[in-house]
Amino acid sequence: MFNEQQVVVKSADEIEILRENAIIVSKTLAEVAKFIKPGVTTITLDKIAEEFIRKEGAIPGFKGYRGFPATLCISVNEEVVHGIPSERVLKNGDIVSIDCGCQKNGFYGDSAYTFAIGEVNADVMDLLKRTKDSLFLALDWAISGKRVGDISSAIQNYVESFGYSVVRELVGHGIGKQLHEKPDIPNYGKRGSGAKLPTGLTICIEPMINMGTKTVVQAQDGWTIRTADRMPSAHFELTVAVQKDKTDVLSTFRYIEEILGPSSI
Repeated sequence: MFNEQQVVVKSADEIEILRENAIIVSKTLAEVAKFIKPGVTTITLDKIAEEFIRKEGAIPGFKGYRGFPATLCISVNEEVVHGIPSERVLKNGDIVSIDCGCQKNGFYGDSAYTFAIGEVNADVMDLLKRTKDSLFLALDWAISGKRVGDISSAIQNYVESFGYSVVRELVGHGIGKQLHEKPDIPNYGKRGSGAKLPTGLTICIEPMINMGTKTVVQAQDGWTIRTADRMPSAHFELTVAVQKDKTDVLSTFRYIEEILGPSSI
């Protein structure tokens, strides 16, 4: 639950600035998609992303945020989110969640996509596809007058129908002049519950779905979150603005799919 006085509703002009940032992170993920393959290190992808963001006149939104040391969060296989780029080499069969943020003109952008590296097990590919599908189902509920729980339940009901589990400790969030604003957008909940969504609210919807247990643990680096049973986890994220009759989706996977092909996941 959240107090509506804490929610920062955006003007039309502010939403356009947010859209510009959302497109930058969307294009950054597509730039990374050009290079992501077996044999590449995660720190190489991080450098590519930072260079691209700065060329767009923005700055990395994550680097230095609460002490995070990199431009991208890169989380491999059983890592859910907040993985730190390193000399780790990606290999055939890996899945890799890449979360990207930027800041320009006083506002943030934020988006994430889970990539399949080479030939990935069919069961894991199903996890990726269904996690992505759950995000698009949730988008339909991000309209004025609906409730936070409507978004949450759309994700939970869909993925749990396949036997997957929803991470509880990590949630979507509002976005604007701060990277994380109110309200929290859990990926689990009851339809019709939670506060109503006002016109002009801008939020990030980001299902984090595990193949096995919902339980997660933090690695010794103080950042990386992984599944307790070390089974795979998938993560997709888009930024949207709540409007009266339909969801205004500010970020997009279109640029990624132009690189990988629309049927990649």
